[in-house]
Amino acid sequence: MTRAQRLRPPESNPFDSFDDLQMLLFRQYGVISRRQALQWLTTKAVRHRLAAGSWQQVHWGIYVTNGALTLDDPQRRMVASLAAGSGRPAAVGGVSALHVLGLRGLPTSVVHVVIPARYRVQGPPVFAVVHRTRVLGRDQIHRMAAPPCTIAGRSVLDGAQWAESDAVAAALVAAAFQQRLVSLVEVVDAAARQPTARRRALALDVARDAAGGAHSLPEVEFLRLCRRSGLPAPECQVRRVDRTGRRRYLDAYFKEFGVHIEIDGEQHAEASVRWADMKRQNDLWVAGDRVLRFPAWVVRRRPAEVAAQVRAALEASGWRAESTVEDFGPWGGQNPPRSI
Repeated sequence: MTRAQRLRPPESNPFDSFDDLQMLLFRQYGVISRRQALQWLTTKAVRHRLAAGSWQQVHWGIYVTNGALTLDDPQRRMVASLAAGSGRPAAVGGVSALHVLGLRGLPTSVVHVVIPARYRVQGPPVFAVVHRTRVLGRDQIHRMAAPPCTIAGRSVLDGAQWAESDAVAAALVAAAFQQRLVSLVEVVDAAARQPTARRRALALDVARDAAGGAHSLPEVEFLRLCRRSGLPAPECQVRRVDRTGRRRYLDAYFKEFGVHIEIDGEQHAEASVRWADMKRQNDLWVAGDRVLRFPAWVVRRRPAEVAAQVRAALEASGWRAESTVEDFGPWGGQNPPRSI
């Protein structure tokens, strides 16, 4: 290292010039409560900013300071958090917490906030849903997040029990695993702390299937279909190399019998994607595998038909069932599932 390099001043950090108030506003997406603002400003200074229009009141005692005419999702979560915490940040939970942790997709029009049962909230924002709970230890909250949020396992379990339907709950659990936001151990631990949680069994079932390799809700549904039908358990997302040397991933694969299952979701409607799937299927057929393809809605609504075709393919490949089980419970033929 030369003398000039040793004497070169360190590169400046744009946050070095921020004072504590500016850092707070940066962390909270330009949202601040009156209670927080009065730690640095006088009442007169707050009133001046409101009168000048540099701050706008978006809820009682909560202001947005970046001139936004409409709140984006991070700001809505911050407003709901501060309102539920009476000016201090309260933890968001469920799907709202998972969005803080990085969940993509599954948009929601409300923000879920979790507070201890002894607390009371007066007049939360119309888009906030406040849940009071007796089970909320300090170790279940990410306090450095903005806003604070429940940890991933607790968020998945809460999101499942607060979802509008079993199907939405299952999709949320599957998405959290698909995007690697949570582990099975975390969900099991959260379920042990809340033995009476709604949809607890559903969340655990989907979590176990997703942790076993299923990367989407249709794959989770297919695994459950196999169990209920007395079929062997396939491997999910099995990596294969085609004849051109490219890596391919199979949705479900009965390796011992060379039977490959492809489950087509809505994304398969695009022509280029359909051709890529067909080409992959042709390569597998050339290699000797039996390939069955099912739309996701058929797996969900017509499980008996799917099970019959899979059973036929397995038996043609040498599998023999010890007993046949065809109890689909609430799935019931053409009816949508009450649970996954």
